[in-house]
Amino acid sequence: MSAWAIRLLFVLTIGALVGCKKGEGSRLSFQTVGRQPDVAPVMLNKELPFRYPPALYAQKVQGNVTLRIFIDSNGAIVPDSTRIAETSGFTALDSAAMKGSRELKFEPAKTLGQPVPVSIILPVYFRHPDAPPLAGDSIIKRDSVAAKVDTTTAKQPARKTSQSKK
Repeated sequence: MSAWAIRLLFVLTIGALVGCKKGEGSRLSFQTVGRQPDVAPVMLNKELPFRYPPALYAQKVQGNVTLRIFIDSNGAIVPDSTRIAETSGFTALDSAAMKGSRELKFEPAKTLGQPVPVSIILPVYFRHPDAPPLAGDSIIKRDSVAAKVDTTTAKQPARKTSQSKK
């Protein structure tokens, strides 16, 4: 077994056994799991890739999905590593969070200046602007990157009227 594979296995094992620490130093609200790097990974996406499911948006359904994501030492999400750590209770919201997570890009975590793989816990909040706050929303920072979910693609298209069929 290569040294990298042993190191990866060690990080995954420790991640399962040790508690979490808030990922400070980045604009992303998340927690690293396991052995703590000196520098947390930093999300590079300018906009979050999470898309509110149109049917749930129309119904003003809201929820929180908590993802567990493994980021390799290059800052890439390891394929098939993402898991739902805590479900929203809505399959469509959970699926939207999982799908969006594939597009996340990171600057890798670092220990002693060297990039290292890390597992993170990432909350994804789906909030409708016209729906009442959910219980506990007072603790969600309104300017938190993780709290902003793109709803532009979820808005229903304008209905055609007889005047628009010209």
